Amino acid sequence: FQNYFRDPWNTFDFVIVLGSIIDIMYGELNPGNNMISINFFRLFRVMRLVKLLSKGEGIRTLLWTFFKSFQALPWVAILIGLIFFIYGVVGMQVFGKIAPQEGSNINRNNNFQTFLQALLVLFRSATGEAWQEIMLSCRKHPDVICDERSEDRGNPGGCGTDFAYPYFISFFVVCSFLILNLFVAVIMDNFDYLTRDWSILGPHHLDEFVRLWSEYDPDAKGRIKHVDVVTLLRKISPPLGFGKLCPHRVACKRLVSMNMPLNSDGSVNFNATLFALVRTSLSIKTEGNIDEANEELRHQILKIWKRTDLKLLDQICPGAGLEDEVTVGKFYATFLIQDYFRRFKKKKETKNLSENVESPTDQSLTLQAGLRTLHEKGPELKRAISGNLEIEALDPTYGLEESFGDHSHESSQHKNNYFGNVISSIKHKGMVPTTPTLNVNSLQHAKISPTNSFNSTGQQNSFRKIPDEDFPTNASGIPMKPVKLANGGSHDHRPSSEW
Repeated sequence: FQNYFRDPWNTFDFVIVLGSIIDIMYGELNPGNNMISINFFRLFRVMRLVKLLSKGEGIRTLLWTFFKSFQALPWVAILIGLIFFIYGVVGMQVFGKIAPQEGSNINRNNNFQTFLQALLVLFRSATGEAWQEIMLSCRKHPDVICDERSEDRGNPGGCGTDFAYPYFISFFVVCSFLILNLFVAVIMDNFDYLTRDWSILGPHHLDEFVRLWSEYDPDAKGRIKHVDVVTLLRKISPPLGFGKLCPHRVACKRLVSMNMPLNSDGSVNFNATLFALVRTSLSIKTEGNIDEANEELRHQILKIWKRTDLKLLDQICPGAGLEDEVTVGKFYATFLIQDYFRRFKKKKETKNLSENVESPTDQSLTLQAGLRTLHEKGPELKRAISGNLEIEALDPTYGLEESFGDHSHESSQHKNNYFGNVISSIKHKGMVPTTPTLNVNSLQHAKISPTNSFNSTGQQNSFRKIPDEDFPTNASGIPMKPVKLANGGSHDHRPSSEW
């Protein structure tokens, strides 16, 4: 209950409610007694509207900046007071002998006979209310008579003076165009500074922190779970919190630097969290070794606030403890390490998967390279399949073929056809050389060499006639034999029935 009255708004609520209760009870018990005016208590009902100022965040910010602006006004107020004092003393000495007259601007309520009356006249002139008429009422004129208590009473020329012109004009210019504008300029400048620079902490920031903390601590135990701290601070606007736009990893890194103490049940105290936020926002002993910074800060706190409870001091600024002491900073540091490891592992798996799976472009390039290799090895494969090693020597155009597929009748008549070249060579020489084979006679096992092979005593080539079944056939199964052309070549093939 004692902490309830520490808040000015709570005290205001208590007075409003108490006045309203008295108003209702007095009206019910003494309806006809007017010993105390009941209208006075009804004012408390109207004052309830002031409570709205504490609800709106924008209104509270406006009031806070407005009251903060008045802190820069003392020197301006001193300057204004000095000018009023000088002009008041001069006016009392010069225009104090003028007698007040009804119907004139110098009357019993507006004159320079006393210092206070002179200040009131100057204040009225500073606002611009009929200052020129007051000036004309003080000029040198026979109608401006002297006061009976003055030494110049009975003077036919009056007690006015032409000094009234420069006096009032200079005062109006200084006050209206300089002093009052300077007063407004100071307020506006401070107001703009306080509203533009959001890094300045104010009471409304603390109210916002308390309001958001209550969402995670509805029982007002003063503790919340450590996993809710980062979510809470991201809801609080800067400069006290991190803001909604702050990434989760950046918020965790800032919590690591704050290093708030963690309770045994995994909770964080209200005082420790608020003190760490203010300390980080204002950069109070945040650099260097954390234990040394905490010791220096504890010493300064005890030096300024000597009655600070040591238990509270240990909560907000713990001393150098054991290395294995668990803190919020260590917890979120572990979280960041685990998160980094998971991201690194996932990135590595993605990279390995992309290396194992070829793209369609890579597959097409591999296929083209394989086909190019087959095309280059085609002549050698043809020669190996035919079993003839002298085809290249007999036909210089060997190796220029494109494919091994089956050919139609038109394709068989191509002059570069493989079989056509072979048969033309046979036609030209009359014989087809068979594949030579080297015969080595062993000392122990004698081998019989074929008739078309080389023996150890010398070389001998045997030739044999090519039967009709060895010639290529057309689609009807008729053997195709070479036919001599006009130029003596035999690259054309025709069915044997046309011979």
